[in-house]
Amino acid sequence: MEQYNFVNDTLKLKVKKSPFLVRIVMFALAFSFFIFPIVGAIFSVLFGSGLHIGFFIGIGIFSLIGFYTLRVSLWNTYGEETITFLEDRIIYEANYGWFKDGKKETLISNPNYHAIPAGYEEDNEGVLVIASENTEIQSVVKMKMPHLEELISVLKTSKI
Repeated sequence: MEQYNFVNDTLKLKVKKSPFLVRIVMFALAFSFFIFPIVGAIFSVLFGSGLHIGFFIGIGIFSLIGFYTLRVSLWNTYGEETITFLEDRIIYEANYGWFKDGKKETLISNPNYHAIPAGYEEDNEGVLVIASENTEIQSVVKMKMPHLEELISVLKTSKI
């Protein structure tokens, strides 16, 4: 699987999918964080204990945890970064498959591309860094260093 695609001054970096069983467990865990507190509150009301403020606090806390877990699950399944190069700025956007983060626009002139190691040393992986005099954009997508060096050479030879 090719992890990057550079066409028309737009770079798309794709996350390597985690193993299927891990994704199933993560999605099940995320949805259970949403469902179990609500079901617990419903059963409590049905069995006559009434509705307490603790239920709303529990639902709120577990919903936040569930949202974060869902976000991580989606990133490990559908994650993609889109970096659009314009004349004097770069637009960065993270795509989670079901939703996207807000676009972040950064002013960069004369970008410098390099890689920094990420993860375990024996994995030989790194992330792309696009830097200027006063600004830096660091990708989140880990890639094998040879592929990352190939991408950097493509970016340096482009007319950006």
